[in-house]
Amino acid sequence: MIQAMSHPPPGPLAGIRVLDLSRVLAGPWCSQTLADLGADVIKVERPGAGDDTRAWGPPYMKDAAGADTSESAYFLSCNRGKRSITLDLASVEGQAAVRRLAGESDILLENYKVGQLGRYGLDPASLAQLNPRLIYCSITGFGQTGPWSHRPGYDFVIQGLSGFMSVTGERDGQPGAGPQKAGVAVSDLFSGMYACVAILAALQQRHTSGRGQHIDIALLDVMVAAMANMNTNYLASGQAPVRQGNAHQNVVPYQTFACADGHMIVAIGNDSQLRSFCIAAGLPPLGDDPRFKTNALRIQNRDALIPLIESSMRGRSKAAWSVLLEQAGVPYGPINRLDEVFENPQVQARGLRIDLPHAIGAGAVARLVGSPIRMSAATVGSQRPPPLLGQHNAEILGDDPA
Repeated sequence: MIQAMSHPPPGPLAGIRVLDLSRVLAGPWCSQTLADLGADVIKVERPGAGDDTRAWGPPYMKDAAGADTSESAYFLSCNRGKRSITLDLASVEGQAAVRRLAGESDILLENYKVGQLGRYGLDPASLAQLNPRLIYCSITGFGQTGPWSHRPGYDFVIQGLSGFMSVTGERDGQPGAGPQKAGVAVSDLFSGMYACVAILAALQQRHTSGRGQHIDIALLDVMVAAMANMNTNYLASGQAPVRQGNAHQNVVPYQTFACADGHMIVAIGNDSQLRSFCIAAGLPPLGDDPRFKTNALRIQNRDALIPLIESSMRGRSKAAWSVLLEQAGVPYGPINRLDEVFENPQVQARGLRIDLPHAIGAGAVARLVGSPIRMSAATVGSQRPPPLLGQHNAEILGDDPA
């Protein structure tokens, strides 16, 4: 666990200002990453309510006495490193404040419905007239163009539309079969990261062009792209992939197996690893069986190979298999709960958990997960806790309307 530093050195994006009009997850995930990289992120929220996720609890952060506060765990997860102001964008005063701040910013991030900010004169073209160097990034469900551009986009819907849920879940015919969403909002998280990459590319291009640009990120585009090898499996074969449960579509054996006291992932990536596994498991004939000698053959004969491995795996505990597979050099791992994740010595050694003092009250601490980015010549990871609603109004707006 890493404790907050009092005066960390500036990050690689020090001096870059982000005006963040986004809310919920995709946009805030992007701006939190920019804040971790050293950018000054100003989060603009609705007066009296703020980001929708402020109300998405329980659970809530605890105060020093262990009682619930008003700060939801969801909001805390994606708003580290930011300053919060409140503005009513439907008001003339709020719009004027956004224009002033956009004129002083390098990046504007928003995830409003297509055309909504244009009604307030806060669209890319209008703000580019005020600040030609402004990089304006829009994140929507379906993008700025196309017949569905007007639709609202929600992660769950996008997981279904993109084909993701068609390959996620237990195989048809098995107990519990059927489409399954991911346990976290993957389309929002991926879109936030793609937006971050695009923004950094636009910053680099601005060095030579001297001008900003409009970035159009769509959750559907991102999730279709993120189907990766599932896309090319289909495009190469003409056959839509189906759900394989916890098994891999293109590599066998590469899945979960039941042990005597739980489950273990075995991820065999090549023929040599299969032979090593078979020796460790007491199944040496399988490593030389002509049906299983290559990955292509193992895919064809999956239904013959997997039951043989399953039978062997059930005979030992997770701890016993961990020793055997570690010695054999076979990739493996248990399926951890989050309490086990944060007890893992590798996770602890990497300093992924951070505790940041919070402004809600004396002794209150926001228990968070820090940035996974490590750079040899730069400090990454903001030491600023997620803000209270409007915490920085006076600091940023001065006499402007809140």
